Amino acid sequence: MLKRCWPDWKGALMIFQPETVIGWQRAGIRFIWRWKSRHRMGRPGKARELIQLIRPMWSVNPTWRSPRICDELAKLGLQASTATIRKYRPKSRRRPSQGWWTFLQNHAGAMAAMDFFVVPTVTCRLLYVLIVITQERRKIVHFTVAQTPTATWTAQPVINAFPYDTAPQCLLRDRDSIYGSVFVQRVGGLGIKQKLISPRSPWHSPHVERLIGSIRRECLDRVIVLNKRQLRQIPAGYFKYYHHVRPHRSLEHDSSIPRPLQLPERGKAIEMPPVGGLHHHYLRPAA
Repeated sequence: MLKRCWPDWKGALMIFQPETVIGWQRAGIRFIWRWKSRHRMGRPGKARELIQLIRPMWSVNPTWRSPRICDELAKLGLQASTATIRKYRPKSRRRPSQGWWTFLQNHAGAMAAMDFFVVPTVTCRLLYVLIVITQERRKIVHFTVAQTPTATWTAQPVINAFPYDTAPQCLLRDRDSIYGSVFVQRVGGLGIKQKLISPRSPWHSPHVERLIGSIRRECLDRVIVLNKRQLRQIPAGYFKYYHHVRPHRSLEHDSSIPRPLQLPERGKAIEMPPVGGLHHHYLRPAA
């Protein structure tokens, strides 16, 4: 019947040789068994979250070893053997050491800085402002104003800034002649070591210099100072804004006194004008 309906049937058989058909069968068998055993081929892979945590832990904790990282991962609900942790550690032959940023952060709490800056009044008289800050959170612990400061007068604000046992280990200052022998003796009596910056190098005390620049740009350059009494009042309002509201890049975009996060569920944002309206504060009042 095939010969009668299809005279050229022999030509079609020449397209696919018997070896080709056998090859198809073998390939089909391999595919079937590969599909059946797809869940039992080797060990299961590790979660991406686990791998992304192991590598930073090796990098930022130079004194840790595999068991310590294993314990830390277990507290996060992630299970990994010490062999797996060693497998994904960074390929570095450097001696484990903390970074400079970590080193400086560890010593920032024991350091303070102070400096003078000058403010002209409406009558062109010069007033001297002394400011003392702590390095760790850039907090302003004391500021005062004088017309003719002396070495004896300069030492008293430092004593007022660090009452009881709050004195830092080091005090960073410049080489101004106003820091005379009386100042050195009284500050030394508090157990504070004085660190003098290099001559004509204000960048060696960057935090207090940065703060003075911020006070000028964001506060004093926008008002006309009448007298010493007013100069005490204006920065006082700015310092509240500086401590509780103003974000700092070096503090992970937070204020000196950490500012809580207010989510949209709390309510509509409203505007508050601190420092007499020189700046604005946005918050969500509780419903």
